[in-house]
Amino acid sequence: MRTCVFFDRDGIVNVSPGPGYVERWEDFHLQDGFVNALAVCRGKGYDAVIVTNQRGIARGIVAEETVVDMHARLRRLLREKHRLEILDVLYCPHHAGSCACRKPKPGMLLEAARRHDIDLAASWMIGDSLRDIQAGRAAGCRTILVGEAADGAAEADEWVPEMDELAEVLERVLGAPEKV
Repeated sequence: MRTCVFFDRDGIVNVSPGPGYVERWEDFHLQDGFVNALAVCRGKGYDAVIVTNQRGIARGIVAEETVVDMHARLRRLLREKHRLEILDVLYCPHHAGSCACRKPKPGMLLEAARRHDIDLAASWMIGDSLRDIQAGRAAGCRTILVGEAADGAAEADEWVPEMDELAEVLERVLGAPEKV
């Protein structure tokens, strides 16, 4: 089975758009802290999957094709510029409460585990909100909360105040994954 680090998107992979949505690639700003964290994960033998709520699709603010294109561009950028791979990107396009995949529900993590034979108990979920931590916990993962707002820090296994500190914490907490 594979081990994995799941990453939330907005606020972790890219700079958070605040209360709105990233509506086009030009507004998608990759965080250096994420690139460094991803490099640590891959160096330790962990796969990486992005799991992201994208309610802007359901609200008609962002076309689903635009989100899919942004994720393809992100994967290409990581591969070509940084020589890093993402195993998968899963997104929930639904309104709150209308599905089993929208975080804090664990549906996207469970689906990734099914698709890619991921050992959830040996994996991690990293996010910047309580709902990310709750989704990770519900899936059986260990969790890391990133951000100044300590909302959910007590529920997370680890708390990191700044994205730029995440790689260092991952160096400490990620052991080499067991080969099954």
